[in-house]
Amino acid sequence: MLGVCYYPEHWPEEIWADDARRMVETGISVVRIAEFAWSRMETAPGVFDWSWLDRAVETLTSAGLKLVLGTPTAAPPRWLVDLHPEILPVDRNGQPRLFGSRRHYTPASPAFIEATRRIVTAMTERYGHHPAIIGWQVDNEFGCDDTIFSWGSLDRSQFQAWLKTRYGTIDGLNTAWGNDFWSMALTDFAQVELPARQVCDVNPAVQLDFMRCRSDLFLDYFRLQADIIRAQAPGRFVTHNFMGFSHTFDHFEMGRQMDVASWDSYPLGRVESLPFPEAERNRWARTGHPDISGLQHDLYRAVGNGRFWIMEQQPGPVNWANWNAVPERGMVRLWTWEALAHGAEAVVYFRWRQYRKAQEQMHAGLLRPDHAASQGGKEAQRVAEDLRRIGDLPATTPASVALVFDYQAAWVTQFQPQGKDFDYRMLKLRWYEAFRRLGIDVDIVEPGASLSGYRLVLVPTLPILTEAALKAFAETDALILFGPRTGSKDENFAIPQSLPPGPRLQHLMPLTVAEVESMRPGLSASVSGAVCGTVTRWRDYIETDLDILSRFADGEPALVAAGRLHYLAGWPEADLLNTLARYLLEKADLAILDLPDHIRLRRRGPLTFAFNYGPESWTVPVAAERLLLGEAELKPYDVACWRM
Repeated sequence: MLGVCYYPEHWPEEIWADDARRMVETGISVVRIAEFAWSRMETAPGVFDWSWLDRAVETLTSAGLKLVLGTPTAAPPRWLVDLHPEILPVDRNGQPRLFGSRRHYTPASPAFIEATRRIVTAMTERYGHHPAIIGWQVDNEFGCDDTIFSWGSLDRSQFQAWLKTRYGTIDGLNTAWGNDFWSMALTDFAQVELPARQVCDVNPAVQLDFMRCRSDLFLDYFRLQADIIRAQAPGRFVTHNFMGFSHTFDHFEMGRQMDVASWDSYPLGRVESLPFPEAERNRWARTGHPDISGLQHDLYRAVGNGRFWIMEQQPGPVNWANWNAVPERGMVRLWTWEALAHGAEAVVYFRWRQYRKAQEQMHAGLLRPDHAASQGGKEAQRVAEDLRRIGDLPATTPASVALVFDYQAAWVTQFQPQGKDFDYRMLKLRWYEAFRRLGIDVDIVEPGASLSGYRLVLVPTLPILTEAALKAFAETDALILFGPRTGSKDENFAIPQSLPPGPRLQHLMPLTVAEVESMRPGLSASVSGAVCGTVTRWRDYIETDLDILSRFADGEPALVAAGRLHYLAGWPEADLLNTLARYLLEKADLAILDLPDHIRLRRRGPLTFAFNYGPESWTVPVAAERLLLGEAELKPYDVACWRM
């Protein structure tokens, strides 16, 4: 399906019917509404006005559109803040974050929990059985603008209670956190402070537990709403729209509570927000990096246990990045098809019409403010025409290569980077990119998930190795590549007694990381042997009797192997990643297809899709008569599809 986000409360009621008609003509079949309209639904505590929303629902569904309703809890109304100012989140300096934007709440507030229960119950009682409402979105973009965190007294009390449940006794907490250091020992859970406003370094074990605590808090908040929806709206799916490259809570855990995962795809903004070199950022400024969206599609397909939607797709320039480019002509269509190729069930564009007012007035829509179709709107209509021509898409089939992604790995390396530029987002992206540039599909899996059927498993880093993860690694027949810092911490953020990679992995791969080095920009270490290239940013110094496949220039091991298991002792640059990927793919007997850096492939069942992110054409490797989309010479910013 193709869909769009619509805000009837922003527009005169007399144009709603025409908007609905034009949506259908464009090829839209599903509309998301209502996720920011709390103040219009509940004008005072328990005083509801559904008349406008009733008419909006009737207008849209009468045109043949299906609906996804969003619970409006991301935008608490002013009257609720006035009655209960304690719902406001508190910043790291102890100051309340004020009304006047969105996401101004902490779920540690009992008053906010009660208000949430009231609005979601009333909303689902009203619309839960409507035949045209096919799904519900809980809240909107948890964690956006650093809002997973709050540093107030309610949050502190909630953290203390969470810790008491986790550790049982204060002695257990002191031992886990290493509180003999710097005389930090506590005698009561009530003495626990939040990890903010300390004089200098905060204990990383405290930071890790605070992340776990906030992740659990928002999981409970999602579950509260999901339970109400399922009770009042049976048979409808429940989702939440995650943000790509946001690691502030465990999306896998929340995904287990969903029927389908969804995420918000803004490829150009991500180029601005990720720490790319300026030359690379300029290269992809108007297209997005070729692997930014693909990696997130594959992640959220895993988060949703095989099912995901794009709940917001960038339709043109956005408003929130440092610089906001106009996409190259054709890219909105390309991004849409890329999501479908990776298994998306629906792509929903944000938004229908660009709004002339308020904070997002510079954010494009499928219509311009003057009601004319935007470039993105024209491309969305072309996708609808493509879909009518191709028909139903086949199911997505598993890839042969898996990449293990872990939210705790993101937290550990964030709180103790040891080197300023050790960024887990970039590490996973670069590993994924290296294999995608060789024509390989890559699935994303969480630690402990079954690895059955994979020929090659990539673990860019996994500092905390759980029993479940080790069991999955031991039971698969796949080749496995572990990256630096794997097994470097236990569950309490301590260095293992036996040194990294810890006793669990050392049982399978007898090696010891004796020292580590973070390398400032300009420093590097060359690698030669079975694989060749360069290590920057991070290097492990390892001691082992294992087979040494490649060495650093000083003779120290760089890549070692124990049968099918491999350990890479550093952050690989593109040259090393390229030779490493080729070496492992050949060893796994997987075919390599050398692609230009602006071309990506993706298979969906018997269909193969090609995406051209660059300004040069590319010759498609099949006869023209086999093409379902595109031409034999794949044009810049275009899509091709053929049946294998």
